[in-house]
Amino acid sequence: MRDITYPPIILTAKTAFKALGQKIVMTGTENVPRSGGVLLACNHIGYADFVYGGLGANPSGRLVRFMAKKEIFDHPVGGPVMRSMHHIPVDRGDGIGSYKAAVEYLRAGEAVGIFPEATISRAMEIKEFKNGAVRIAAEAGVPVLPVILWGTQRILTKDHPKDLTRGRTIQIRVGEPMHFTGEDPTAETEQLRNRMVEMLDEVIAAHPADEQPPGSWWLPARHGGSAPTLERAAEMDSEEKRERARRRAAKRAAKKR
Repeated sequence: MRDITYPPIILTAKTAFKALGQKIVMTGTENVPRSGGVLLACNHIGYADFVYGGLGANPSGRLVRFMAKKEIFDHPVGGPVMRSMHHIPVDRGDGIGSYKAAVEYLRAGEAVGIFPEATISRAMEIKEFKNGAVRIAAEAGVPVLPVILWGTQRILTKDHPKDLTRGRTIQIRVGEPMHFTGEDPTAETEQLRNRMVEMLDEVIAAHPADEQPPGSWWLPARHGGSAPTLERAAEMDSEEKRERARRRAAKRAAKKR
């Protein structure tokens, strides 16, 4: 694929991170192959995760094509930028098109990024996974690399204001490749999730203690933070969906008047 905008966007992002004094700690980047199809499965804790997730493949010279919700591509500014980087739009009402596109990209030797949780985790933990990552990788015949991001939630995430405080640590850890057959997507998806839960615990344990004191909203409850539990976060997600549906219905009703 011809990439005109992607390299300068990466350079701009790196410059911004440097200006913010961020300490970006990357481990396991050697697990990203320098060529051939590969699927990077990332946890999702902040709105900038696709930027940091892509950095994990940068040492191998790879450009990651992320699967992202269609609404971003509908934006007058964001849409053209996303398309220029050959990211993949996902229509949550009909995902077959994005599924096929991801398989085609992988078979063509591209690196594709996916968020198996589909939405940001308010709990700052690993939510339940959709089985798309396992199914896509199995059909394309490529490995899955589990990727854990940590620290990105403090910059911009759900329910909290943007915070560009300088000097924060961002961790990006790339795990060893996992290979799936697709014969039992449910069981294999659970294997992937379990591995990423283990990795997240390891990353949190390795994070500077002074950047996540007890009670921090950006720290999972079971790690001593005040983030919602997975159960409470699921309730909040449901409440958010109901409110969105209510607003859409009200908007449709107003148009009919």
